[in-house]
Amino acid sequence: MPQKTECPSPLTPHPSLSDVQRRRDTRKVAISKVGVKDISYPIVVMDKNRSVQHTVARVNMYVDLPHHFKGTHMSRFIEILNSYREKIALDKMETILQKMKEKLGATSAHLEIEFPYFIEKRAPVSGAKSLMEYTCEFKASLGKDFDFILGVRVPVTSLCPCSKELASHGAHNQRSVMTVQVRYREFLWIEDLIEVIESCGSSPVYSLLKREDEKFVTEHAYENPRFVEDMVREATLKLAANDTITWFSVEAENYESIHKHSAYAAVERNMRNGNSG
Repeated sequence: MPQKTECPSPLTPHPSLSDVQRRRDTRKVAISKVGVKDISYPIVVMDKNRSVQHTVARVNMYVDLPHHFKGTHMSRFIEILNSYREKIALDKMETILQKMKEKLGATSAHLEIEFPYFIEKRAPVSGAKSLMEYTCEFKASLGKDFDFILGVRVPVTSLCPCSKELASHGAHNQRSVMTVQVRYREFLWIEDLIEVIESCGSSPVYSLLKREDEKFVTEHAYENPRFVEDMVREATLKLAANDTITWFSVEAENYESIHKHSAYAAVERNMRNGNSG
């Protein structure tokens, strides 16, 4: 019988082909991050109300590169990603990063996953249901230790306290975006984090509102005027009160309705050092 020829692993260079990336580079410049960016890929996210949610993410994958190597093997990033098809989820982050380090001969690996996440919301008065989209992000790194950051961008309504004070009829308001990133000790639901941030604006934003809902949110915003500074301060107090959060950053940007510019504020706190002020 003819002998069976063993095929090389897809992650192993073919023995007859030159490995250009592993040729020596003489410039002595190490690279902190090198890899592939903006890959569109399906992932699975834990959903508080429906167990899991399938969505499509934009994925960035990087490793470090020692100064003596000419380049990294870009195709291996895609091969690693494909080997975890249907399993790209939060509980696989560290495993994927470890595989990246092993297969690319790196000392550090980085994985960034940005994706749309949908939550069913009820209008405040009519109870009309609709899906609201939020942009979320997983940022994971593995060097000596594993590091993970959960990020969400939350749209809210903000109503200007100064405008309310000065005007005899109404006040100007705008849609705002609050961006929060957190590190935590114990699992934190995306839904719970979004709920906290939505409470920091003048009013939440909804996909579907009936007339009675529009009346409610307009009046609610008017009774809860917030500067951009108010929004990040409110978020800071609420995030700092959560014992599971060890670090956070929060930003607010108001897309001003009577100015061409935006208003912006940001706060960062490391709770591990007891810095909650």
